[in-house]
Amino acid sequence: MLAFVLALATSVNGLPLGELAPQALPASGCAAYLFTTGDKRHFVAVASAGSIRVALDGKAVDLPRAAQVGAAGYGLAADTEYRAGDTLAALSLTVSERADLRDGAAVPAATLRIDRPGQDGVVVPLVGMIGCAP
Repeated sequence: MLAFVLALATSVNGLPLGELAPQALPASGCAAYLFTTGDKRHFVAVASAGSIRVALDGKAVDLPRAAQVGAAGYGLAADTEYRAGDTLAALSLTVSERADLRDGAAVPAATLRIDRPGQDGVVVPLVGMIGCAP
């Protein structure tokens, strides 16, 4: 019973995603810092050209890039698949440059799809920011 309660505590809005701890800017290049939409925003993913970090089953996991299509900007693709073993994370995002942002951009719309064998797949709408190494 305690394990079930702990699993619920790490879940965001009943999703198989958990909230990530704060993440530093990348040492080089840029990364997208992505949050759930809705009344309360939860930090659930950080994506770079080479990998995505998400929290699954209460643990932060890094999935390496497996495929990409199109250019969104800042070193990120419009559509990217990240994969480790049987776990797939597919990220689609739109990047918007804004005059009030320096060393990055806005992500006004994104979707993250998580597929794992034996579990329901999920598609989560996200928003966020891109931050680049100074």
